Amino acid sequence: MFAIVRTGGKQYRVAAGDIIAVEKLAGEAGDSITLDDVLLAGDGDDIKDVKGLTVAAEIIAQEKGEKVIIFKKRRRHNYRRKNGHRQHHTVLKISAVGSDKAPKKAAPKKEAAPAEEKPAAKAKAAPAEKAPAEKAPAKKAAAKTESKPAAAKKAPAKKPAAKKPAAKKED
Repeated sequence: MFAIVRTGGKQYRVAAGDIIAVEKLAGEAGDSITLDDVLLAGDGDDIKDVKGLTVAAEIIAQEKGEKVIIFKKRRRHNYRRKNGHRQHHTVLKISAVGSDKAPKKAAPKKEAAPAEEKPAAKAKAAPAEKAPAEKAPAKKAAAKTESKPAAAKKAPAKKPAAKKPAAKKED
């Protein structure tokens, strides 16, 4: 289900689970708020009744937007003014539109390894640690030789041949 809400003088199309940046709202990260000014709601192609419908959201962060440079100049008067501005934004995560809630993502389950396998894994890891140390100098030498041909590939640019003046004709 989606809804179109108005906040901060702008309209946003939201659905459960969306993250949007709106004009600054009161509250801190982690606070829950409701957006009451719902203009339109629907599910696919169907339009729903918006009377009494609210959108629940959670504040993720209070941030500043990108810097906008303001430069004023009046020609021939040596007048130049440079200024910058960063607008405050509130980042919201939409938790529910009406009665629909955002689907929760399942956390990956960690499987516990048997205690007997842990010492065997350490024994296998120890020889593997020594082997890369022995191979590392060979890789460094290969890297050094590779960098030299790369430098050799860059040839100086050739200048076009200069035109010779034409011989004067004698009549």
